[in-house]
Amino acid sequence: MELAEKLSILSSSAKYDASCASSGGSGAGSAFSSRVPAGVCHSWTEDGRCVSLLKVLFSNACCYDCAYCANRLSADTRRASFTVDELVGLTCEFYRRNYIEGLFLSSGIFADPDIVMEKLTETARKLRSEAGFGGYIHLKLIPGAGEKMIRQAGLWADRISANIELPTDKSLQHLAPQKSGKVILGAMEETFNIEAETEEDRRKFRLGGKSPVPAFAPAGQSTQLIIGASPENDKTILNLSGALYCKYALRRVYYSAFIPVGGPGMEGIPDPRLPEISGSPRSLLVREHRLYQADWLLRFYGFKPGEVLEGSDDFLDTRLDPKTAWALRHLDRFPVEVNRADYDELLRVPGIGAKSGRRIVEIRRSRSLNFDSLRRLGVVLKRARYFITAAGAFLDRPEDPTRIRRILSEGDGLQPLLFEF
Repeated sequence: MELAEKLSILSSSAKYDASCASSGGSGAGSAFSSRVPAGVCHSWTEDGRCVSLLKVLFSNACCYDCAYCANRLSADTRRASFTVDELVGLTCEFYRRNYIEGLFLSSGIFADPDIVMEKLTETARKLRSEAGFGGYIHLKLIPGAGEKMIRQAGLWADRISANIELPTDKSLQHLAPQKSGKVILGAMEETFNIEAETEEDRRKFRLGGKSPVPAFAPAGQSTQLIIGASPENDKTILNLSGALYCKYALRRVYYSAFIPVGGPGMEGIPDPRLPEISGSPRSLLVREHRLYQADWLLRFYGFKPGEVLEGSDDFLDTRLDPKTAWALRHLDRFPVEVNRADYDELLRVPGIGAKSGRRIVEIRRSRSLNFDSLRRLGVVLKRARYFITAAGAFLDRPEDPTRIRRILSEGDGLQPLLFEF
């Protein structure tokens, strides 16, 4: 099989993995002749920069039969595999041409997990040590790979990730019986322990003035959760994400709205183990979007999962972002005076984000802020106006939550994830 054909198959097979924040590749036309080659996708860093990655599988052959996966054993799909040298050469060629800034590499489980992990790690090792590749590398950990292979992967990759896929072990056993939640969490724990051990060694060497210990996956680890393939509610998902952030210091949990894929030999007909998707595909995308917004609150705004969804609420409000929904449930805490409120209080105000909150704290040391200056600092007054005062002045009073909900619901939609909310 020609290399261009392999690239087309294995980049298409990788598109369902959201754990590099991909927007998807163009893949238009021939794998090499199109203006943007197949497999090149866009990813965003936490500071909002867009980077281009070659996102491919090493192989889409798989001995697992996960119901939600397009590459499962029973799927009627074309199979292909790279060799290590092919993938190294392809990555370097794309990098030299400025098509990409890095590589996202995963694989189907075509052999023993250690063997598959060794292929991915060897690709990264050759890129770094033989080809002089200086770009970003994200390697997917293969469930069941041993500690030695995880250590090797972290030495050559910037980020590593083990996809937990589904929110509970019960759902995993139903839809992916060959996978084990315990094994996946074990890989996360092993990665966390190696990270901590390596950082401690590096600290000791710095103090002793000796040669530094090589960094282990300096961009940390991440995971992915599929939304809508199993019956768990948003509260279960956010509680899991909160626990993963606390226990394993994950840098990111990615959420992927479930996309039905064809069953065995039946193009377009989903596996009978999967639920029927009610409503439009947009409803799942809205749910995914709200979970990302709620996740942002957990990571950057000091919220706990039990605050984002309180009491008997099991699902996020689809018409309001979760921060505004929380504020409307707690109007007794508002308005806050922007010239006196501490940083943590400012972060609770809809329309004030982490960046604009820091600017407020910095600027008000030298002068009092009014609504015009807040707008210039990046505060979204369309939302914040109901929850703040500036030098004692109101734009709108938070007296009627029904009216505020109606006004803000009408203007809310699927906005970019990196906005100040």
